[in-house]
Amino acid sequence: MRRRLIRRISGWMKFFNTLRKWAQLGGRVNVLRPIVSEFNEGAGVVGGHYFHQDLVVAKLIHEHNPVRHVDIGSRIDGFVAHVASFRKIEIIDIRELEDSVHTNIVFTRADLMLPLDLGVVDSLSCLHALEHFGLGRYGDPVDPHGHESGLSNMVNAVASGGRFYVSFPISFTPRVEFNAHRVLHPEWILEQPCVSKALKLARFDFVNDRGQLSHDSSIGDLPRNLRYGCGIYTFEKI
Repeated sequence: MRRRLIRRISGWMKFFNTLRKWAQLGGRVNVLRPIVSEFNEGAGVVGGHYFHQDLVVAKLIHEHNPVRHVDIGSRIDGFVAHVASFRKIEIIDIRELEDSVHTNIVFTRADLMLPLDLGVVDSLSCLHALEHFGLGRYGDPVDPHGHESGLSNMVNAVASGGRFYVSFPISFTPRVEFNAHRVLHPEWILEQPCVSKALKLARFDFVNDRGQLSHDSSIGDLPRNLRYGCGIYTFEKI
């Protein structure tokens, strides 16, 4: 509390000093709108679950160059925007989305906890969304097994030889933090029948508790005290 107060006082002092200098140099002010917390901040954040997963998977899709890519519930102003900058992406979400002027983004509203005929899909992603299925957070039907049925439906949608990119929070202490999300064991997905029978793990990346990325790793590389990491799985359909 004391440090926060000191930083705030320091911020206001710097604000008034810069304002005084601005006036001395003949600068004109129409409206005062003080921003006092950014004098010593960095240029931005280059860490965390979303920053890393969005870039890693978008890069993999660019390199793989599939015929058709479909996304389920990933962040629109992150991953979807990355992919849409270089190719068409079809997105599916249980929530509404306003019409986009960007022709590379095609939207369909649907509940992936229910079977859905998507046609031939040789590339599919679901980033930081599966852990929410069935918790009711987004108006979806409450279903304790919603993430399992959603996973099965997505695996079924991927064509033979196609790729499936999925990420979710991971920990060796799995838990449900209702109604925010589930935190799943890193090996949970490998033990699901729909995955073990139909998919091959081609690549595993992860983000640790400090928001740092480990490229092309193995689950054995995960720290055993991992509390809230992010597993990024790249599968190939057998």
